[in-house]
Amino acid sequence: MKVKKYWLLLTLSILAVVLSACVESTDSTTAAGGSSDSSSDSSSEGNTRTFKVAHVVQESHVWNATAKKFGEELSNLSDGRLNVEIYPASQLGAEADMVQQIETGAIDFGFMTNAYMSTREDSLNGWFMPYLFSNLEEAVAMRDSEEAKQMLESLSSQGLLGLDFAFAGNRHVLMKDGFAETPADLKGKKIRIIGSPAMQSYWEKVGAGPTAMPLTEVYTSLQTGVIDGIDIDLDALVTEKYYENAKYLTLTNQMTFPTVIVMSQKIYDELSPEDQEIVKQAMKTAVDWGVEEAVKREASNLETLKTAGVEVLEQIDTAEFQEVTDQVREEFSNKSDIIKSFIEAADSK
Repeated sequence: MKVKKYWLLLTLSILAVVLSACVESTDSTTAAGGSSDSSSDSSSEGNTRTFKVAHVVQESHVWNATAKKFGEELSNLSDGRLNVEIYPASQLGAEADMVQQIETGAIDFGFMTNAYMSTREDSLNGWFMPYLFSNLEEAVAMRDSEEAKQMLESLSSQGLLGLDFAFAGNRHVLMKDGFAETPADLKGKKIRIIGSPAMQSYWEKVGAGPTAMPLTEVYTSLQTGVIDGIDIDLDALVTEKYYENAKYLTLTNQMTFPTVIVMSQKIYDELSPEDQEIVKQAMKTAVDWGVEEAVKREASNLETLKTAGVEVLEQIDTAEFQEVTDQVREEFSNKSDIIKSFIEAADSK
């Protein structure tokens, strides 16, 4: 009996030692983050990632060139870990669809027209105040203004991180028949616009018939006479070849035309602090380059149009549009303190 009791005690002692070692091993593994129940941190540094970038313009447009520049800078700063895939020309849907996908994180970045975004955030209509900028350089100078930063910050409530503004150029008028030198030249004319509260208000007050339609419908609408003219920037005019169906271009400079560059806040929050900084730095460098490129294209695009046989009226007396200008500015200043301050800041430069 004593022998059996001895062997029983010995067996229990060995079992206790084995169990103790297993517990220590498990604790050590858990502390090191190796437990099967522990999820890896997807935001840790060193991960490889390809971001989706979407917009509505053609691949030859300056916004697409800026998106490509962003991809180059992103890859360089991250040693090839972070890259982009660009989806131009509304491949991922209309802008409303794109923004919804950015909110959910299905799309990472969007170069959205300020026209569409101004239907979601009132303050963005500030960029469309009539005759605020006589050339693109003046508009670009407002990109870093306090008011512009406030506009971007206001998008946070929509799940969007506002990163920057880039530009396509100032807005002008292309007509099938004659120039747009005075409001009388535009009275009753069907002018294609991008749907935006400020644009709609301006063209209504001018006396025209503003007609909102997507880019894909403009070419044939000009060709068939559904519209008499378009409100357009020179880069889109060249890339979309609308001049093939209308030959009278008036350099009105009535508004500028930014893209609002946004990122999914959901995706941004998943990144490590290091990668967040890389994204911001890469985008700033790309946009700095892009706005300079847009200014250069204003001149080269104009020469392209002249060579293509477009008749160009390069200067008009903006005093003819002063009454309309005052009315629109007052209307939107009353809606937004940011717009009111933005107008004052631009006028003071």
